[in-house]
Amino acid sequence: MDHSSMDMDMSSSSSSSSDSSMSMTMIFFNAHNTPLYSTQWTPSSTGSYAGTCIFLIILSIIGRLLVAFKALMERHWLATHLNRRYVAIAGKSTEAGRIDGDPDAKTASLVTAQGVEESVKVVRSTSHQPLPFRFSVDLPRAFLFLCITGVSYLLMLAVMTMNVGYFCSVLGGAFLGELAVGRYIQWNEHGH
Repeated sequence: MDHSSMDMDMSSSSSSSSDSSMSMTMIFFNAHNTPLYSTQWTPSSTGSYAGTCIFLIILSIIGRLLVAFKALMERHWLATHLNRRYVAIAGKSTEAGRIDGDPDAKTASLVTAQGVEESVKVVRSTSHQPLPFRFSVDLPRAFLFLCITGVSYLLMLAVMTMNVGYFCSVLGGAFLGELAVGRYIQWNEHGH
């Protein structure tokens, strides 16, 4: 056997073995020793498998809780922004005429630094434009989104193991979480 034919045999056998290892069949299975996230987390008994499934249920519930909490905080941040008081001193601004004609404006009085009482209108903003950048709002929003994304990816990795128990645990936790806090989550993408 010459050297070139030996190379061909080795390359064909290595390519066929790599093809078989590269093609992964996507079927669900029910094995109680499926690793989760690392080889260190491999259930070794039925009890540890059940514990892993319970962990996935709780993690899925936490994911729904985080989404509901973010929705509540978004409503709070929007209400805080809209309820910021815009005070205009009558006669001092070109907006005074517009404020006088606004039926939503409430009349109030303001004591200035000189101690003079001025007639003012307190107006609630009704703008539906994007909120301005505020570090006190945008940093917690970004952190909440980071947590939601991290939990979502962990749940996705659990489902991608193709283990039926892990899959059903994630679905069950999502159901329980939505049952508990789904009413707080409103998908109001169009501002209606």
